[in-house]
Amino acid sequence: MRLPATAAPRADPSAPRDATRGAANPDAATAGAATDGATAPRLEAYRERLLAAMASSIEEKGFRATAVADVVRIARTSRRTFYEHFSDREDCFLALFEATTAGMMGVIASALQPETPWEEQVELAVGGYFDGVAARPALFRSFVRELPALGQAGADRQRAVTERFADTLVALAEADVRAKGPGTPDPLSRDAAIIIVGGLRELTVSALEQRRDIDELRASAAQIVKAIIGAAGPAEA
Repeated sequence: MRLPATAAPRADPSAPRDATRGAANPDAATAGAATDGATAPRLEAYRERLLAAMASSIEEKGFRATAVADVVRIARTSRRTFYEHFSDREDCFLALFEATTAGMMGVIASALQPETPWEEQVELAVGGYFDGVAARPALFRSFVRELPALGQAGADRQRAVTERFADTLVALAEADVRAKGPGTPDPLSRDAAIIIVGGLRELTVSALEQRRDIDELRASAAQIVKAIIGAAGPAEA
């Protein structure tokens, strides 16, 4: 899964120096980009650097201990550049959550194989989920535990991701119902799918906090999800 990189990017040696920091000032380069038609790509590049820096700091010492100063230091940019992209530290954290989870959901979607039985599809979806968690466990734990503290904005984003994953599970069950194969489960309700996703999230965070191996959860979690979906019984002819 492609997630924001954590390595600190190199400062542009050709950029003007910032006398207050003694480092290359990318703001001047950003402003200058307006004259060569490269404004949008450069702005996106700085945004990605800042998101990567936020991820790196969170993995090092957690979100609560991360300040804007940490982010701009790791990104090797300036506070001015930071505030051109984000209104505050919390806004940057929310943007990082969206970027990271979008990557995770993309991996899950690409792993699915519509021609395979629904049981295998569930294993692929759950496996893609755990791949994402295993790639950035500290980041995932921070999202689950600290996003709710950001109020409605955090709750809205958490719910959106939960519902998107839940919709993926619902679609898997519905696809097999349409196929009318033997042993096909009834359509999975959205409420049941949301319960599954919420349970997976809490199970994963609990395992991370207990320092359990995430890979050990894959098979058991997939079996539990399949059991819940299959418990609805076969679809009517």
